[in-house]
Amino acid sequence: MKQENIIPDGYRKDASGRLIPETLIKPIDRTRDELVVELARAAGIVSAGLGEFKMRCFADIAAFKELSGEQYGVKLGGKKGNTTLYSFDGLYKVQVAIAENMVFDERLQVAKHLIDECIIDWSKSSRPEIKVLVQDAFQTDKEGKINTGRVLALRRLDIQDPKWQRAMTAIGESLQVVGSKSYVRFYKRIGDSDKYEAIALDVAAV
Repeated sequence: MKQENIIPDGYRKDASGRLIPETLIKPIDRTRDELVVELARAAGIVSAGLGEFKMRCFADIAAFKELSGEQYGVKLGGKKGNTTLYSFDGLYKVQVAIAENMVFDERLQVAKHLIDECIIDWSKSSRPEIKVLVQDAFQTDKEGKINTGRVLALRRLDIQDPKWQRAMTAIGESLQVVGSKSYVRFYKRIGDSDKYEAIALDVAAV
C-alpha cells in the first residue's frame, strides 16, 4: 500500500518538499503564505462559479432559441450558428459565438509546391510582391502552426494562372474542421449611442 504523505505537527512542507519546523519560518513568510492560500482558494471559488454561470448561459440560450423556433413550427438544433440577443430596451446584448478550429492536411504542401512553381515561372517577368506575400502566408508561429487566415487570403488574389488556380483549389480542399469552441459575451450600450462595451468577466480586464 502507498504510504500517505503526512506532515507532522509543528512542521510545514516547503516548495522543494522538505519538512521545515514552523519555529524556523519567519513571520513575514507565514503571513505571505496565508495571504496567497486565502486569495487562491477564493479565486478557485470564483472560477467554479464562472464555470457554472457559463453552463447556465448556454443552457438558457439554447432553451430560448428552441422556444423561439416553436413559435414558427421550426426546431432549432445543433451547435452551429452565432446568436445575438438584445434586451427589450436595447441596453444589453448577449452574443454566443462558435469558433471552429481549422487545420490544413497534407494537400497544403501540394498547394505550396504549385505556388512555388508559379513564382519560378513569374520571376522572369518580375513579380517580387507575390513572392513576399506567399512567403509570409506560409510562415509558422512559435508552435509551428500556420496562420489559417493568411493562407486563405491568397485565394482572394485575382490570379488566373491555371497552376495558381489548382493551388487555390488544393488549399480549399485541404482545410479541415477538427473541433469548435463556444463563447458567450455580454455587452452594455454606451449612453444613447449605438455602440456597446463589453462587460468584463476576465479579472485582468476589470
